[in-house]
Parts: sequence; C-alpha cells; structure tokens
Amino acid sequence: MKPRLWCIMLAFLWKSAGSYFFTILCCLLTYVSLADDPKIPAIAKYFNTKGRYEEVNKYLREDKLAVNRSMLQPPSAQCREIYLLAIIRHGTRYPTTGSIKEIQQLYDIVLHNASGEESWLREIKSQWTMWYTEDMDGRLVQKGVSDLKHLAVRLSKLFPSLVSEEKLRGGSIQFITSSKHRCVNSTLSFKAGLTELWDIKDQEFDHEVDDSLMRFFDKCSKFVQEVGNNSSAEAEVHKFKQGPEMRRVQEKIAGRLGVPHSLITQDMAEAAFYLCAYEFAIKEENSPWCQLFDEEDAKVMEYASDLREFWKRGHGYDINRKSSCILFQDVFRRLNHAATANESGQQVTEAVTVQVGHADTLLPLLTLLGFFKDSEALTSTNYASQNQRSFRTSHMLPYAANLLLVLYDCGGGDLRLQPLLNEKPVTFPGLEEQQASMPLYEDVKGHYRELLQGCDFETECQPLAEP
Repeated sequence: MKPRLWCIMLAFLWKSAGSYFFTILCCLLTYVSLADDPKIPAIAKYFNTKGRYEEVNKYLREDKLAVNRSMLQPPSAQCREIYLLAIIRHGTRYPTTGSIKEIQQLYDIVLHNASGEESWLREIKSQWTMWYTEDMDGRLVQKGVSDLKHLAVRLSKLFPSLVSEEKLRGGSIQFITSSKHRCVNSTLSFKAGLTELWDIKDQEFDHEVDDSLMRFFDKCSKFVQEVGNNSSAEAEVHKFKQGPEMRRVQEKIAGRLGVPHSLITQDMAEAAFYLCAYEFAIKEENSPWCQLFDEEDAKVMEYASDLREFWKRGHGYDINRKSSCILFQDVFRRLNHAATANESGQQVTEAVTVQVGHADTLLPLLTLLGFFKDSEALTSTNYASQNQRSFRTSHMLPYAANLLLVLYDCGGGDLRLQPLLNEKPVTFPGLEEQQASMPLYEDVKGHYRELLQGCDFETECQPLAEP
C-alpha cells in the first residue's frame, strides 16, 4: 500500500482516540520511505541532465498526476489565467551513439579485467548484458512518452480553463517542436496525453517544426564559432577532469573493480556514472553499476557536468545567453499578443503555446533571464566552495524539464506574469520585491527592457570576421 494511504488510514483510526502521535509517526515514515526507497539509487539526485523528473518533484514518485493549485497563489480571487506558454525539454531518452560506444568499452573492461568479489560486481559479470545498441541514438523511450503524457494531464489540472478540451478542439493550443525525433515524439506524446484524457478520437492536431526557435544554438554562427566548436571554451572542464577530485573518483572506481588504474579514464568514469543514470531513468532500476559511486563521487561527477553546462550553455560566456534572443523575443511577442487581445476585450485566440526542445534550449533562455547566477563563476579550482551553488542542472534540467509562463488578468488592467520552473513557482531575478512570484507584467517588461529593445538574434550571432 502507498505510504500516503497508510497515513490517512492511521489518522482516521487514531483520531477517535484523541491521539495524533501515530499520525505524525506515519508521516515521518512516509518521508523516510520516499527518501530511502531501495529501488532508487542513493546518488540519483546528482544525475544532472540525465536525471528523472521525479527526483526534482519527489511527490510524483507516489502519484504521477499529482498537482497543487494552491501553490499558484494569485494576489486576488478575481485573477484569472488568460495565457500559458510552456517551453519543455523532451522526455527520457536512450543514450546517444557516442555514449553507447563508451558504455560498450566500459563493459568490455569489466568483463575481461575486473577481479573484485563483491556480489554487485558478480551480478554485472554474470547477469547484466549490454543491451544498448547504436541505432538507439538518443531516441525517446517509453518512460519519455509517459513523462510528456503525465505532464500534459497535470497542466490540464493546474490550468483547467486554458488546457481544456474546448481550447484544444478550437485550435487555441499551438504546438511547436524541434526537428529531432525525441522532441517530435515528445510533442506527439503530450498531445496524446490530452486526447486520451478527453477520449478524443474524431480529430487530429497539428504541430509545427521550428528549429530557428527550438534549436537556435545551431543557427547562431557566433556561438558555434566561439563556443560550440571551440575546444578551448571548455578549458575549465578539462582542467577539472585532470584535477585531484576526478582523479580520486577514477582511482576508487578502479579499486572497486579490481582493475589497473590506467584502464579507468575520465571517459570511462563518466560512462559508468551515466550508465547508472540511464538504467534508472529508462528501466527504473537501481543498477549494480551504481555501486561504483558513493555520494562524494557523485557530487564530483555532477560538478564536472555542471562545469560543462556553465561554460557551454550557461553564464560562462555572454554569447551563450544571447544565442537565445530569438526565443526570448518570441516569448514576449506571444505574451504581448495575448495581453493586447485581452485588454481590447477580444478573445485570446492562442491560449496555450507548447514548445518542445532540449536542455540546450532551456538553459540559455534561463541564463538570459538571469536565473541561477551565483556570485562566483564555476571553475576547475573552486569545487569545494561551490557546494551551495544555485547552478545545479540536477535541479534545473531533468528530462521533461519545463519553464511555464502564465499571464493573469486580475481586473482593472492589472496583468501579472507568473514563472514556474518544473511546475514550481519561481521569482524573476531582480523582481523579488514585486509581488513575489507574480509581478505586474509591465514590471517584468520594464526589468527586461534592454533585452527587449537590444537583444537581436541576427546582430548578436554575427560571427567574428576572420583576422
């Protein structure tokens, strides 16, 4: 029986006796059972962009469709949502071909060289088989289909006046996706979540493929030149991978496997870490491969990944965030269109916009908006002092990560904008005093005025002239 049901039953039984002791005890046990589930790797919260959405919103482990509308907290009861924009990362996927080749190499090392006697290692050598094939190449898995179906249903529960059967049938919900198969299939899954919810079988709904919006990073020549195809842009990442923290992890893995240290390179350590993450995300299994890492090892591996995301997509270089100018401008164009229609008393014809892309779509936009900016840059030498950093992709960008922007009409021309990240309200950086998580829309536009006026994709992405 689910822990929550136990809690409710005990509360009912003991309330009549005038005692809440066992109710409290049960709730504590519920928390422990969720935190210490043996099916969940102890290191799951460090899986960065390879992590499950349920590790960010742990209540979903128990109920995949759970929502809490009370967290939206509009400033007055007369506020009503008039427009929702959802930018969503694709769902859980298979490893890419490059990662699969590294996993195969790691498996061969273990199979032919490992000499340890631990039961988990014997299990790997005798029972685990290499089931990943190169043709999987980042494709959406069944869990990824469920990720988007469940998200669609939860959004219909959070915003029932917008994500509704009437709006869907009437063409007021627009779908835009990256051309990558995992994004197209995530979009199809999101739509299926809604059509199955309302048992719609007599109508189909189109989507638009737009890489200029959802894969802007490929289209920004300056980004490609200075960061994307520039190995020196990852200098801090390379230094950290050659540093003492990563070296200790490699030595510990070699020791646990009983293989020569020279066999466990940085790539092999990373392959092992991601193999644990993939086995959990795809098959929901606490794989024996996870035994290669303790919590401190996992923190190091997470930091190595965060370093790369910081310098390649995040706050490391200005062009990283400016590459998302085209998506930023599109977001505010849609918000303005909804606001203008509402203010003139017209129906908002596009009530919901669902845009499906990548972690590389979301992170530059979040960076441009100013989220997750620490006082110090992440570097190869400040791992120890970055323990409390806000830039942590494990929290920000799991599979199916999403940025929601909800426009509210609170009456009398009072328009407000609420941002939510992974279905939890957040506050626009720099607007913390403006009605917390739901500031006036005009204040938001004022705060980002310079970007709205000057963040031009074509100008920002102009490549440097050859010397």
